[in-house]
Amino acid sequence: MVLHINFVQAKRVGASVSLVALAASLAACGGGTPTATSSPADTGASSAASPDAASPFTENVAVTGAGASFPAPLYQRWFQDLNKKIPQLQVNYQSVGSGAGIEQFTKGTVDFGASDTAMKDDAIAKVPAEKGVILLPMTAGSIVFAYNVEGVNTGLKLTREVYVGIASGEITKWNDPKIVAANPGVTLPDLAITFIHRSDGSGTTGVFTKHLAAISPEWKAAIGEGNTVQWPAGAFVGAKGNEGVTAKIQQTPGAIGYIEYGYAKTNKLNFAQLENKAKEFVEANDETVGKTLASVNLPENLIAFISDPEGPGVYPIASYTWLLVPAKVADPTKAKALEVLIEYGLNEGQEIASELGYIPLPKSVRERVVAAADKLSADYTITLK
Repeated sequence: MVLHINFVQAKRVGASVSLVALAASLAACGGGTPTATSSPADTGASSAASPDAASPFTENVAVTGAGASFPAPLYQRWFQDLNKKIPQLQVNYQSVGSGAGIEQFTKGTVDFGASDTAMKDDAIAKVPAEKGVILLPMTAGSIVFAYNVEGVNTGLKLTREVYVGIASGEITKWNDPKIVAANPGVTLPDLAITFIHRSDGSGTTGVFTKHLAAISPEWKAAIGEGNTVQWPAGAFVGAKGNEGVTAKIQQTPGAIGYIEYGYAKTNKLNFAQLENKAKEFVEANDETVGKTLASVNLPENLIAFISDPEGPGVYPIASYTWLLVPAKVADPTKAKALEVLIEYGLNEGQEIASELGYIPLPKSVRERVVAAADKLSADYTITLK
């Protein structure tokens, strides 16, 4: 079963998209992975993009990608709108998690991958030398603690000690004195906390646990960091993808879990203000995450790990998310197609990023992505608008 997810379309027609319904639909079809597919049949895509009279293709071309669920709603929108603009180009993207995306890219079963944590040297070394890999930051976002507690809406504050304690299983009730102390005037129920986490190899988990390891020596020693970790025993429930974690939080009274901000925003989930290194309680939004990104200088290889950003007003858990593209593409048509989709993401794609809960890349970063990506095809030149 191929399921077309269009979060934005539902918003525009006034229907609230529910990932619970998505999970039920998948179950009814015997499971499967949500797939973002651009094709002329996707009539639900935004009509913002109009057909390009000067298409760079004289015949139909299809490219496939797989990886992170963190940017999947944004990539879904990009690839559908790109197909509206250039009907000859079809981009199929499967939201399978960063770990699976890196694996499929390395094995060569997809044309491009996607990951929320940049590949480390040992992973890069596994990519066949005749192909190679270039990591391109295409957007950025934040990870929030979304929760489902009746009567507790916006404004919940979690100190660093508290959110590490919840994730480690040391804080098990919503009326724990440490949560109460940070939230004067908020009535917190005597309700058990259920922690929802990723069950698959996930860049979201990698970013999340890297931050916790940076701020808590106890977490670093007991659980550590990575795209997969061994979660404690107790009231911990795993789910696949940001989609699955979102659905589980919606379904479970007393639940809290970590998801990408765009999923919380689109599905109208409550999420907490987190204490940053400057001892401020900060909510995830364009401004605060933008400050986080501004605090980090991308090196020459465009790989940066943001573990505990410094500065006033920064949101503490944020990351770039990367496309993984081959350094050498044997098929010249596919090489051109990759440059075209990258160009679209860097231009029109950035214009709608905020709408879906992502952070547009600064022009200086986009220019560096162009410099890295414009080597794929001798027949096409990426242009920034």
